[in-house]
Amino acid sequence: MSEVHVARRSRLRDRWVAAGNEAALVSRPANIRYLTGRAVPGAVLLLGPGDRDTLLSPREPAVDGRAGPPGDTDGLRRLTLPGAASDAAVAAAELAASEGATTLAVEEHDLTVARHRSLAAAAPKLGLSDLGCAVEQQRLVKDEEELAALRIAAEIADHALGELLESILVGRTERHLALELERRLMDHGADGPAFPTSVATGRNSGLPGHRPTDRRVEEGDFLTVRLGARYRGYRCQLGRTFVIGPAPAEWQIELYELVFAAQRAGREALAPGTEYREVDRAARQPLEAAGYGEALEPHTGHGVGLEIGEDPRLSPVAMGKLDACVPVTVEPGVHIPGRGGVRIDDTLVVRPQADGGPELLTITTKELLAL
Repeated sequence: MSEVHVARRSRLRDRWVAAGNEAALVSRPANIRYLTGRAVPGAVLLLGPGDRDTLLSPREPAVDGRAGPPGDTDGLRRLTLPGAASDAAVAAAELAASEGATTLAVEEHDLTVARHRSLAAAAPKLGLSDLGCAVEQQRLVKDEEELAALRIAAEIADHALGELLESILVGRTERHLALELERRLMDHGADGPAFPTSVATGRNSGLPGHRPTDRRVEEGDFLTVRLGARYRGYRCQLGRTFVIGPAPAEWQIELYELVFAAQRAGREALAPGTEYREVDRAARQPLEAAGYGEALEPHTGHGVGLEIGEDPRLSPVAMGKLDACVPVTVEPGVHIPGRGGVRIDDTLVVRPQADGGPELLTITTKELLAL
């Protein structure tokens, strides 16, 4: 992967050099991993001046499993700071100035005001400008290595949920089920969960963003599960809703079918060139027509990759159009406080119709199972 990381940094360099900057400082952890394949708390990446790239960190960086052992094959210089309390961003600004740079583009959306002031104080002759979200924009379209990692992450999540559904659920707590799911993710090769696993039963399923409690699964409950696996840094998302007992109630069937129709409409809207808000509208419209508009969440999907909730956002106010090879979630849900709720979350990759349309990564059944 070292050649891939070199190419990514080169593309970014072309962008900030064209904007009149001599060097750039990347401080957001996911962006550093994207550009280097390495992740370590407190590290920053200095690009330039010239073609020299430097990873500064308070200790030796961990290496991405695909990047190979540390070395010079990726053209990346590594500097370990003497103290754990050292600010690598300040050290990077001082290094850029000492090597002749007069301008430095920084990720202002990641730096605190205090840290930005520290950079200016450490290198007062260095003109600071905003790199903006240049790296995040570059991360939108995934290459085949990235998509392969996402496929494996989705497969792991599918396996973990499938195994849980084969076990006895009645009487077990939400917290216990969530912990078991996360253990199964690890058993199947995940680096860890992509985000905190959510298990909601009965009335708790009517609470969006519910965190597992000691409530026990009971007959007649909706069981809503949201989980994801992290594999080689890449994260997927899977959400499903089931009914506990011999058969679902009529109201549960009606609510589920409504959310399923909305989720299917959102999935079918995924195509290169489609506006983000059009995908959101497709998923949102059936739920609004049924009277649930005010209870819906601000977005019905988002991008995934090195972060679970990166661009693009599929929302009514989102600006932009989908590209091919962009992985996104489609996750409309209806939550009725005090009663219950339904969520169906899938991770898909945008593909043109000529290639078969959107590629579904999470394949656990969306049939309303009675467990």
